[in-house]
Amino acid sequence: MKSLYEKVYDSLKQEITSGKYQRGERLPSEKEISENFQVSRITSKKALEKLVMEGYVYRQRGKGTFVSNNRPGNSYIQRQKPLIGLIITAFNDSFGSGLINSLEKESDGNCFIILKRSLGDPEKEEKLVKELVEYGVDGLIVYPAHSEHYSSEILKLVINKFPLILIDRVFKGLGTTSVATDNQEAAQNGVNYLFNIGHERIGVLMPINYEMTTIEERLSGIVRAYAEKQIRVEKELWCYNIKSTLPIPLCSKQEDIDVIKEHIKANPKMTAIFALEYNIAILAKKAVEQMGMRVPNDISILCFDSPCQCQHHSEWSFTHLKQNEEELGKKAVHRLLSMFEGEITIKKDRISATLKIGNSTKPLV
Repeated sequence: MKSLYEKVYDSLKQEITSGKYQRGERLPSEKEISENFQVSRITSKKALEKLVMEGYVYRQRGKGTFVSNNRPGNSYIQRQKPLIGLIITAFNDSFGSGLINSLEKESDGNCFIILKRSLGDPEKEEKLVKELVEYGVDGLIVYPAHSEHYSSEILKLVINKFPLILIDRVFKGLGTTSVATDNQEAAQNGVNYLFNIGHERIGVLMPINYEMTTIEERLSGIVRAYAEKQIRVEKELWCYNIKSTLPIPLCSKQEDIDVIKEHIKANPKMTAIFALEYNIAILAKKAVEQMGMRVPNDISILCFDSPCQCQHHSEWSFTHLKQNEEELGKKAVHRLLSMFEGEITIKKDRISATLKIGNSTKPLV
């Protein structure tokens, strides 16, 4: 029994050889074929790829698929490597640069990548998704911008079964393959480390839009750590309204530093701070120092991610949970390449983070 893509291939081949489509004429797009035959975009893509390999058609990037002027079997007609669109919010030394390096390394010899930055702007992200799809990319890897709602363009891709991988963030209820850090496990390990060195009264600092899945998972890990130790969670030590570290800041850094200073003053028995993002940890350290105190002598700070010490020629670093950017990038590319081979099962890969002990924490005597 023939597979769906072979049936589509046979039908298109018959239409080409019968003269329905003349030499040089443009064939329907992958989307149009998937709608006409009631199959997925992956199926229509595979059918077209087989026609390309056998010399019946050729593809022009950004224009479409055309009937070949040459007889099938000509040696110069070769299957093209996939073109992947990569959209990220931004990248820096604390997180992102390693991910880009990994994606580039894994794509070498397997595919080509076009990199675009949304800068955390949901509207720009939607525009980039649309532009890349219209240009003719074969698949997308997206590090989504902070948003309370699904991106309409990403939702269209999911509905049309377009090859798509989400990195680090998951949209609830959206059936798409994703590759992310196991944030719950990482946060739980971080809190357990603080417990082990004597800290129980732990403040938590997070961005104001903490409803996004990454932060929610980290909070869940914190709560789980307390539950397993049968220690009461003191949510009054949690600060939910850091605004300057958002991709589009809602206040100045000094305003947030002042907020953290007030939070520390209001909770004098707090012995450690868990900053759920690296940039928030920087603000927390400045707040402590502006109060005439020192990290970690007066208060310990733990965070997610931190630049490599060697990059900044510094011997000082935060104790942090390091996300495995190399594995995230590697897994994302491999999952997308599997989709090109016909993999349709939705995968949700979770990669463990590693606790790195730095200079920002010390045992509570």
